[in-house]
Amino acid sequence: MHQSFKVHWGLDDIHFLNHGSFGACPKAVLEYQRTMADRMEAQPVRFYVRDIGELANDARTALGQFVGADPEDLAWVNNATTGVNTVLRSLEFAPGDELIVATQEYNASRNALEFVAERAGATVVEAVVPYPIDGPETVVAAFVAAMTERTKLVLVDHVVSQTGLVFPVGEIIREAKARGIDVLVDGAHAPGMLPLDLKALQPTYYTGNCHKWVCAPKSVAFLYVDPAKRTQIRPLVISHGANAPVQTPEERFRKEFEWVGTSDVTAMLAVPRAIEFMGNLLPGGWEELRAHNHAMVLQGRDIVADALGVEPPCPEEMVGSLASIPLPDGGPKKHDTPLYLDPAQTDLLENHHIEVPIIPWPKPPKRLIRLSAQIYNDIGDYWALAHALPKVL
Repeated sequence: MHQSFKVHWGLDDIHFLNHGSFGACPKAVLEYQRTMADRMEAQPVRFYVRDIGELANDARTALGQFVGADPEDLAWVNNATTGVNTVLRSLEFAPGDELIVATQEYNASRNALEFVAERAGATVVEAVVPYPIDGPETVVAAFVAAMTERTKLVLVDHVVSQTGLVFPVGEIIREAKARGIDVLVDGAHAPGMLPLDLKALQPTYYTGNCHKWVCAPKSVAFLYVDPAKRTQIRPLVISHGANAPVQTPEERFRKEFEWVGTSDVTAMLAVPRAIEFMGNLLPGGWEELRAHNHAMVLQGRDIVADALGVEPPCPEEMVGSLASIPLPDGGPKKHDTPLYLDPAQTDLLENHHIEVPIIPWPKPPKRLIRLSAQIYNDIGDYWALAHALPKVL
């Protein structure tokens, strides 16, 4: 870990190269969250009945400035998977409708798409995106080739979880909209990793996590909805907001998503603090932080790829702060943990003090190793992996 920044995190003294899975929240942000929890418990009725509206609005305003969206177009959700489900479960599809998804789509989101398609008698159509890959134009071509007059929705990752690829979602959105097709962007990894301007991007729907690269506490994300579609999208939990007195559709949208039963909202309220804290770590703010992490993961990728004797599997422009490298085939998949752990991943942690994911992709025995880069990482983390990995494999 980089000595000048590791003090801000409570991570174990290991080579932590898996920020991508769940993020890691700085101690200062967690301390702020605790002050919100203390305020909540000091007078719960005042907090939930009198204070939460203004507090949530303030947090949403800060988030809107960060992602380039009007606050009234944003709703708080627990995670991007919830955001994807919220949209898919709100929309109505019919037999013959086609729903496009890439072959690299995140498993949880793909499962949600399959669920709604099966329920409606619709068809899931795959945009076949290879990996290794030569450039972003291959991704656009794959999605365009899958579009037909029956296509009703495109579900696309902004940053692919397994491969780390940054998809050209702006071009995909433009191609889809030109054909009258709505687009749901699963931006789980994008906030904090990539510069976001949702007004310029113009997706129909966009959901992104705040607990990953923004480094907010766990269980906070956002859902953006095009104002023209706002009345169609309802939260997964219908509660008091459904019949609360309101003056505008914007207010209905806000009230429905703001109260879905009693929940711990302190992670949401800590998002502005996370944006501020991370943006002050380097003189150049978020722009310098993103550039630093991008350069670090590319350098780390080169070190590990050289150790394995393989070529980088994608151009640098398709990398954000995640980079995956194909590995030799592994053994049969085991289901002994909630999330599959490759034996090599366990070996790296237990015997070499390296936490890095080894991902079965596209399916066992094929697999990738995925590197993350956050400001607390040091180039020595990647050298440690480069020395250990050939032994483990």
